[in-house]
Amino acid sequence: MFRLLVIAALLFGAWKGYEHYQARNLAERTPASAPFSLTSTSQSSASFSCDGRTYCSQMTSCQEATYFLKNCPGVKMDGNNDGVPCEQQWCR
Repeated sequence: MFRLLVIAALLFGAWKGYEHYQARNLAERTPASAPFSLTSTSQSSASFSCDGRTYCSQMTSCQEATYFLKNCPGVKMDGNNDGVPCEQQWCR
């Protein structure tokens, strides 16, 4: 019984460590977001499509979040309803 608990604890620790590694790796690969601008077209909106994502944590840029907010139903990215999505993460 003790061995099973030790193995479970090791597996849980490995899983949490891998999650931490993946989050850090993603943060390093994601470029810092530029200040929000409605005229910024560094990434064409044609490359975005409504695919069921609804949260800021699922977005990769301010431009993508803006596209989703304007074009996709049921998104949850503008908590204060000011038209600027993901202000805490992407569109500062």
